[in-house]
Amino acid sequence: MYYEIRTYRLKNGAIPEYLKLVEEEGIAIQRSHLGHLVGYFHSEIGLINEIVHIWAFTSLDDRQARRDALMADPAWRAFLPKIRDLIEVANNKIMKPTAFSPLGSSVPA
Repeated sequence: MYYEIRTYRLKNGAIPEYLKLVEEEGIAIQRSHLGHLVGYFHSEIGLINEIVHIWAFTSLDDRQARRDALMADPAWRAFLPKIRDLIEVANNKIMKPTAFSPLGSSVPA
């Protein structure tokens, strides 16, 4: 099991617009390709203007195949320009849970 943690710092004041676009259009496209969404968050305290979304994959090959399919989708390519200019910094991590993690080692159904 692997978790992809994507963190975006948005332009000041852009969170409402970004979340509206993702909720109304983007998340359905992502879910259709990426599969298991663990969570989608925005900051309240600490670093402001931050979005974090976490996706679960059975393997790194599974992640790559799903990301490739997403990037090949014309609907996703048409959606990206709508959010691209709202993002100032993007950071991506791949994490693997420990044996004692409550998340366990398999993707939930």
